[in-house]
Amino acid sequence: MLENKKMEHPEILPDIHTKRTKEIIYSIRRLMQAGEHYTKELNKIYNVSAAQINCLIALYENGPLPPSQIAKYLMVNSSTVTGIIDRLEKKDLVKRLRISQDRRVITIELTKNGKVLAENAPPPIQQKIIDGLKKLSESEIDQIAFALTKLTSMLDVEDLEVT
Repeated sequence: MLENKKMEHPEILPDIHTKRTKEIIYSIRRLMQAGEHYTKELNKIYNVSAAQINCLIALYENGPLPPSQIAKYLMVNSSTVTGIIDRLEKKDLVKRLRISQDRRVITIELTKNGKVLAENAPPPIQQKIIDGLKKLSESEIDQIAFALTKLTSMLDVEDLEVT
């Protein structure tokens, strides 16, 4: 049946394909711009990055944690967390504690300033996505997941580690 439509109106399908492709690219750009805008606002208002605020919130919600646990909450590797913690420590927002007999074991804890910032900072941008997805049906969520997985495979980035 699709073949008949191609024969009758060959100009329609390429135009729809081009239009949809442009819409997809525009939507991806909007998502990227929203993330950049959120990060700039955090930096301007609170002098922290999105990764740093996510770390503060993880500590606020879960209490003192070792860097490896923070990495799991943030879905990044441990070396990334080390840099985040270094910068937060310089800003007096977290402190490293050695509470184990083993001096290699470090626990990260919020300082008073870190707690205040975690309580007052806006929620991470992904929280808006989570809240929005909660309003969708299971099939709509499945469609989005499927489409995003397809897009990441097109870009050959599905194996990249999220940092």
